[in-house]
Amino acid sequence: MDRKLINLAGLTGIIALISYTMAVIIAPSAFPGYDWMAQAVSDLSAETAPSRLLWNQLSAAYNVCSPVCVMCISIFVSDKKTGTKLFRLGIYLFTIMNWISAIGYRMFSLSDSGKEIGTFQEKMHIVITIVVVLLSIASLIILIVSGFKKNGMKNIAIWAAVALGMMFVGAIGKNVVSPDYFGIVERFSVFAAVGFNAVLGLYLFNGFE
Repeated sequence: MDRKLINLAGLTGIIALISYTMAVIIAPSAFPGYDWMAQAVSDLSAETAPSRLLWNQLSAAYNVCSPVCVMCISIFVSDKKTGTKLFRLGIYLFTIMNWISAIGYRMFSLSDSGKEIGTFQEKMHIVITIVVVLLSIASLIILIVSGFKKNGMKNIAIWAAVALGMMFVGAIGKNVVSPDYFGIVERFSVFAAVGFNAVLGLYLFNGFE
């Protein structure tokens, strides 16, 4: 196909995934005593975390590329009337979720890593997390339902189902596994949205064909 600039913008989803993955893997090296199996990813970017600077450096591309990718996807599917109205609604909700995540977590990062939630800043971090999770689940369910309808985009629906499954593994796992393994199941949730964003980016790159 003759790819236009907006199609090439789909590659920002892959860049975002690579940037985020590098931050999750490498940033703990600047945090003495950090246990990735037990601690949340957000602990790495807490205001008092020794890994905060390295995290910000490694995730810089993710912070920019993730919202750019989903915004371009929304513009493309809206302009081309890709899929059904229900499909496009799912894309729009997923885009809103990404913007809330990008802005909200920058505004309300954790004050301190690994401690009880108490300050307004920390409570708002939890509120942002709840909103992000609800929008993620809603958008993925809509994409799954629309994908399995007649003339729906079944392949995207399957990817959405995988992402939703990962989110549920994280959500349920937090209440089931030992606190020593909290970090493992939590990573299923955080990588679900980032990974699905990258998948949609590839579809944009190929014009959703």
